[in-house]
Amino acid sequence: MVNDMTTELTPELLLAGIRETRLVAIVRGTDGGAAAKAALAAMEEGFRFVEIALTTPDALTAIRTVRDTAPAGCFVGAGTVLTAQDVDLVAQAGGQFMVTPALAESIDASAARGIPVLAGALTPTEAYEAMTRGATAVKLFPASIGGPGYLKALRDPFPGIPFIAVGGVGIDEATGYWQAGAVAVGLGGPLFGDSASGGDLAPMRARAGAFVALAADFARAEADAAGHPQ
Repeated sequence: MVNDMTTELTPELLLAGIRETRLVAIVRGTDGGAAAKAALAAMEEGFRFVEIALTTPDALTAIRTVRDTAPAGCFVGAGTVLTAQDVDLVAQAGGQFMVTPALAESIDASAARGIPVLAGALTPTEAYEAMTRGATAVKLFPASIGGPGYLKALRDPFPGIPFIAVGGVGIDEATGYWQAGAVAVGLGGPLFGDSASGGDLAPMRARAGAFVALAADFARAEADAAGHPQ
């Protein structure tokens, strides 16, 4: 486990945890209560980093609920964080990391407060700017535009930038992004389906377990290939 819910989540701890788990869950729905239940269910199935998009009704209440009841070693953040005011509100609700869809002012506001931030970017210029503004990692979004090949091309000039592939990533695409060098993949619809809007949690739990198992298998194969069996 990276940490527990009583300890501050630093940028270093978030990045280390994401590198270890290779997964970030993205909850976006039409019901805050359902979103909180879906987030907690994903954590129970092995996800340790879950963001709840601010476009979800009552997202701040959902974040507070998850923060108060999440299993040890799990962390809740907010997605679609755009403004400095958003950062303040999320922090007050107990959110432990921020995620942006673009080069928004929330990157600077988060970094100034020492809050980890996964900054949305697509182009080389945007990825570089995101890191210079204090991003913990770059959320390559939408990754599906270029696929793993585009990510690999981005990493050639920027091998030190940690990229998280988000957007159109499902169970069949995740391994390709890890092989291309993504430290993690962000999973929204392909993981949660309609569960964050009140749908059945059981199919989502099954998908969550499959993603966690896939990430573990990839980590073992990578360690074996490097001569360091886990």
